[in-house]
Amino acid sequence: MTIVGLLGGAFNPPHVAHALVGLYALETQAIDRLWLVPTWKNAFGKHLAPYDDRVAMCELVAAALGPRAEVSRVEEDVARERGGESRTLHTLEHLAIVAPTLSFRLIIGADILHETSAWLAWDEVCRRAPPIVIGRGGVAAPPGATVSEVAMPAVSSTEVRRRLGVAEDARDLLPAAVLRYIDARGLYR
Repeated sequence: MTIVGLLGGAFNPPHVAHALVGLYALETQAIDRLWLVPTWKNAFGKHLAPYDDRVAMCELVAAALGPRAEVSRVEEDVARERGGESRTLHTLEHLAIVAPTLSFRLIIGADILHETSAWLAWDEVCRRAPPIVIGRGGVAAPPGATVSEVAMPAVSSTEVRRRLGVAEDARDLLPAAVLRYIDARGLYR
């Protein structure tokens, strides 16, 4: 059975740590493929750049990661089925129906382990797609959690947006192709 690593998130915008997590997962974890899965709409009402722009930026990241990486618009499908809402559990339930020959692993940063109480049915999410937890610089994992030995840099989309919003240099935080896309589209200004 093909194992797909699901790297989901707002990707608002996708930054270098997202790309590093994708590469790390592809090269070190027992997955055959990697899907970047942009969130359709933030479950907690945070403002996001247009979905199509976030998908396009993720496609640029996936292209740099190679042929085993791609972008999935599954959250869009699920949101339309559910009247605008898409949560990870809903996405996994949908994937079980439309892709029954695939199995899934959820790729998350260690910071997410501190937020699982806000997730819809976290235990069921873990049952359907056992997490691969990647360390994140500056974030301590909860006691007893199994986290990768390698920690990704503490880069956040919030800091990227802040820099872009005040015309500060963000080149060290963004893949070059993503930064070119942002500039061409005038995003986050």
